[in-house]
Amino acid sequence: MPKPVVTRFAPSPTGYLHIGSARTALFSWAYARHNGGKFLLRIEDTDRERSTEPAVQAIYDGLTWLGLEWDGEPTLQFARAARHAEIANELLRRGEAYYCYCSQDELAQMREEARAAGKPPRYNGMWRDRDPSEAPKGVAPVIRVKAPQTGEIVVNDHVQGKVVFKAENLDDFIILRSDGTPTYMLAVVVDDHDMDVTHIIRGDDHLTNAARQIVIYNGMGWDVPEMAHIPLIHGPDGAKLSKRHGALGVGAYRQLGYLPEAMINYLARLGWSHGDDELFSVQQMIDWFSLEGLNKGAARFDFVKLENVNGHYIRESKPEYLYEVMVDTAKEIGRDVDHAGLLANKATVLSSLPELQPRAKTVLELIDLAQFIYAVRPITVESAAAEQLTADARAMLGGAKAVLEALPDWSVTAIDAAMREFAEQKGLKLGKVAQPLRAALTGRTISPGIFEVMVLIGKPESLARIGDQASA
Repeated sequence: MPKPVVTRFAPSPTGYLHIGSARTALFSWAYARHNGGKFLLRIEDTDRERSTEPAVQAIYDGLTWLGLEWDGEPTLQFARAARHAEIANELLRRGEAYYCYCSQDELAQMREEARAAGKPPRYNGMWRDRDPSEAPKGVAPVIRVKAPQTGEIVVNDHVQGKVVFKAENLDDFIILRSDGTPTYMLAVVVDDHDMDVTHIIRGDDHLTNAARQIVIYNGMGWDVPEMAHIPLIHGPDGAKLSKRHGALGVGAYRQLGYLPEAMINYLARLGWSHGDDELFSVQQMIDWFSLEGLNKGAARFDFVKLENVNGHYIRESKPEYLYEVMVDTAKEIGRDVDHAGLLANKATVLSSLPELQPRAKTVLELIDLAQFIYAVRPITVESAAAEQLTADARAMLGGAKAVLEALPDWSVTAIDAAMREFAEQKGLKLGKVAQPLRAALTGRTISPGIFEVMVLIGKPESLARIGDQASA
């Protein structure tokens, strides 16, 4: 009977949760959920100088925002240092590792000799078979694993296929430093074994590490987890994804107005596919996900495509949900006026959202589009809208205001009919009336239907805003 599937996400808390790391977490999470297994979180905080509490919190926050809930308590790798050292000593006892007493000068000389011979700089195994009695006094040794010197190490990878590493190209790498702290290579293997991890999904920059880690698994007689090494995300130009391409932290995308379900959908398509499906729910991804669907070619990050996917989810979302996201976003990014306005005009914003949603691709755009609802008079008029407010247009607004004041029925149908009749009487096309009205009422050239706007903000406010510009 096969073991229950256990995957893990193991970030280092040395900065924000990178978008590429979030994709790795997504794939690991989706595979676990598809198979009814567990998705574990391990914080690899052994780099004490660079690991920070804010970075750890950013990982928790980013995963939580995306909805990638993990099972059980997170494992903190640094706290397991004694267990890692225990396994290093067990490898010593088994004859699969040894003490190395090389000085830094000796190691430097080895590297120089290797370079001079046109070989990769690496340790030459000088303490591999020496008697410990030859050890220099007062030197704290490291522990090195005994890598095989002949044959091959094979990584049977779900994405890369069969990858063969010649043993002669591996050196006896350090697993325990002279101060007794474990190296990354040892800690990862011990933690994955102890956490019962069955499947490791990670970036293909770890493929070489896989060969080294298999040496430790074999030395302990442990089962090697199945592996899937996915290509890194590239920018639109094909270069490795960097900040100039949009390699931001997950939290930054939230602040830029992207919805978590849109980010999940977009990230999933960066390296995984299910037929030609471009848009799908989180549940559909779980239902469809397989390691065979992971792509071997590098995916390219495209902000335009992300915006289009986000626009789809904004159009499909319920106004009540979007309103809450707008309020939270405005507060988080320090837009205090917008935050206060959204809270004070909840009912009006909610009623306007069905008109606004088709016009926005991000939550920030939604907030901007909704500003006309709670703008304080006299409202700010953008430069493009100000061009609509010529002297003739302001005079026309005065006449339109008089007609609107006399309307007994303040409805879209009644306002529409009144303004059409007014335009006809003035010998104007409706747009020559509607555009100045839009500028006066919203301060913008783009908004929901201008007659809908007038109903949303009400008759007194509409007449007051028109009056401000008519008399300016």
